[in-house]
Amino acid sequence: MVRPTDLDAVVVGAGPNGLAAAIALARAGRTVRVIEARDTVGGGCRSAELTEPGVLHDVCSAIHPLARSSPFFSALPLDRHGLEWIEPPIQIAHPLDGGRAALVWRDVDATADGFGDAGDARLYRRWMEPLAREWDIVAHNLLGPLRPDRILRHPIASTRFGLPSLLPGSVVARRFRSPEARALIAGCAAHSFLELSAPLSASFGLGLLVSAHAVGWPMPRGGSQRIVDALASYLRELGGEIETGRRATTLDDLPGHRAALLDLTPRQVLAVAGDRLGGAYAAQLRRYRYGPAAYKVDFLLDGPIPWTNRDVGRAGTVHLAGRLEEVEASERAVWQGRAPTSPFVLLAQPAQFDPSRAPAGRHPIWAYCHVPNGWTGDATKAIERQVERFAPGFRDRIVALHVTRPTDYEAYNPNNVGGDINGGLQHWAQFFTRPAVRWDPYSTPDASIFICSSSTPPGGGVHGLCGMHAARSALGGVLR
Repeated sequence: MVRPTDLDAVVVGAGPNGLAAAIALARAGRTVRVIEARDTVGGGCRSAELTEPGVLHDVCSAIHPLARSSPFFSALPLDRHGLEWIEPPIQIAHPLDGGRAALVWRDVDATADGFGDAGDARLYRRWMEPLAREWDIVAHNLLGPLRPDRILRHPIASTRFGLPSLLPGSVVARRFRSPEARALIAGCAAHSFLELSAPLSASFGLGLLVSAHAVGWPMPRGGSQRIVDALASYLRELGGEIETGRRATTLDDLPGHRAALLDLTPRQVLAVAGDRLGGAYAAQLRRYRYGPAAYKVDFLLDGPIPWTNRDVGRAGTVHLAGRLEEVEASERAVWQGRAPTSPFVLLAQPAQFDPSRAPAGRHPIWAYCHVPNGWTGDATKAIERQVERFAPGFRDRIVALHVTRPTDYEAYNPNNVGGDINGGLQHWAQFFTRPAVRWDPYSTPDASIFICSSSTPPGGGVHGLCGMHAARSALGGVLR
């Protein structure tokens, strides 16, 4: 029974999606309060001094192509609330042995010319140029629940993006001949946390590459915390409330409300909702699958990384694994329940472009690899070896480091079940049905309960779209 209240909605969780949901509701004139268990807002978008005082490391997310291109965030005056984007000259670098590297520039032609194979350059241009031009259409109509009406609005763009997206990343990578192009496609597809032979793994690589050309892979000046700080500031300007340091273990812990929007994964939704959600729907949530985990090391160096290929130092994001076959082997090992000995490593080097992150002479480095869900081993040395491989002398520059294991991720944020930072497995079996089979995936059988976490479409990433769609669902229902 909903208690009498002056609040239209309560949002549980002050991550990007929870704050986005609250903003969408407040902009529609509804009264809303956000409840956050930790003392600060942020969720998977926080910054902290993890190694030395005055050195800002990104705790979870670091590079934000989807935040910059989000149809929701781009409509908000976040710059007025302190958010400033920095775009490195090179968006992505994928070094290979011997000093070669695939380099992704904003310019499609410059990227294609770097492959060293005329056929690959033509294929890449033919593939990327129209999609980069149509990125706004893709972002507005395909980053959300998959519905025929969305696809039919723009059938050509939907087909051009959608058909290759259904393929395994390995299949798309092997359409190219040069080691640089193959490795680049594989590295972008590996962001999916899927084995590269899995259907739909190409969709992540395709989306990320197109976004690199269309909007870039930027970072927020001052750290990822600045994104959620700007969201929180704007929400307060709209009259929304935020209450931190308050953990909601059941819906009865919340102030009276007409709608509850939960920035939680299915496991926590069931715990909080209790017997309000049961039957076949609850059974689906209990069967929801979580994916591989992240193992992260934050390094503090006394100078920039000494890359063999100096252009790699001009990239905000670096993929470390070598050739296509090595990326495949790394992700296959994870799916077989093993930690790879030569892991695919994602690395960000923010101090190269943002001196506000650290005092002079200090360089925070963000690096993580994929490991099995709940893994309890130590991948620190394996990550170090991969960086050293492409930057001899890297180890000699390490001043301090901070390790975040899968269990640490879950302790930090219960949504990261077993260290899964994507809100659940984005495998084909639940890609279109997360978190359950419903026409409106944000709604539940209880008309006053909605899910606004990355366990709903379009999934993981800092973009706020899960929250926006959930808010619209509530506005079309109980908050109409």
